[in-house]
Amino acid sequence: MADNDYDPAGSTQMFRAFVDEAPAPQAPGTVTTYGSSSSSSSRTPLIVVGAVVLLAVVAGVIWLAVK
Repeated sequence: MADNDYDPAGSTQMFRAFVDEAPAPQAPGTVTTYGSSSSSSSRTPLIVVGAVVLLAVVAGVIWLAVK
């Protein structure tokens, strides 16, 4: 007698458990947001430092080309 629902790795059962899992309850009126302004503002120094490094590299290449 063959059991067609048997998954030796158990991945199907884990997927079904994940899909059947109920979402967490939220308070009425709350909005779920993905990403926030704080993550974008924390990137600003990184972007500035990257721009300064890029300008330094370009200036160095130009200086070596002129020399």
